[in-house]
Amino acid sequence: MSTETRHILLMDGPDSTGLIHRVTGVLAHYNLNIIRNDEYVSPDRQFFMRTEFEGNYDSSVLSDNLQQTLPPGINLRINPKKKKNIIVFVTKEHHCLAELLIRYAFNELDADILAVVSNYNTLQPLVSKFGIPFHYVTHEHKTREEHEEAITRTLSIYEPEYIVLAKYMRVLTPTFVKKFPNRIVNIHHSFLPAFMGANPYRQAYERGVKIIGATAHFVNNDLDEGPIIAQNIKEVDHRHTAADMSTEGKDVEKIVLSQALKLVFNDRVFIHQNRTIIL
Repeated sequence: MSTETRHILLMDGPDSTGLIHRVTGVLAHYNLNIIRNDEYVSPDRQFFMRTEFEGNYDSSVLSDNLQQTLPPGINLRINPKKKKNIIVFVTKEHHCLAELLIRYAFNELDADILAVVSNYNTLQPLVSKFGIPFHYVTHEHKTREEHEEAITRTLSIYEPEYIVLAKYMRVLTPTFVKKFPNRIVNIHHSFLPAFMGANPYRQAYERGVKIIGATAHFVNNDLDEGPIIAQNIKEVDHRHTAADMSTEGKDVEKIVLSQALKLVFNDRVFIHQNRTIIL
């Protein structure tokens, strides 16, 4: 199949001499123009490279030629540079969802929001203003597995590339997570594990914390312990009430989530030993 558009080549594996030269040589052979190239070698000698290129080529021939040129153990994939198709999960909090909807409406998200799924119908009026399908999938009178089966049936309509948990306040089972490996992105406050459960900002206020923050990460089977994509903080002091901290925290959360998604949707994130490499 002949392809003429901008693409992103992603490569990772054991480091060895001449990897960049081998890849760029093949691209030059097919008269493909490199727009940007980033690479990194980890302390344990793992090589990571992201190459953005453009030009006309046969995708199957190019992939085969690259694989033949590279040594064994190298993972190679070529993705078209395009918007990702996503589904957003929410519960009742609006701040992260609203940020994503605004960015989507103004073409700043690098993704198409196919639908919003929620276990409450609280945010349906907000979503309807943007003309995006809203699916209310209640968890009431269902086991966790039954609820996720209902959600999975909804997802099958859309076949999303990524799922974004925009303050979705239910823990996903390993069975569900396994269906979307490294394709579920979550956002939460950075008080964990010190202040868990309800009212973390009240707990933080009572302890007199001096910074608040947010963490965006991929979801795995360890609760809130998946590879971290982006984080940020904001300083607070004794003048901040618990409500002030909550407001400031929500602002950080929505910005960090947007930053993390931009990295993910632009194919800039590699995962290595529960850590992210961002190029």
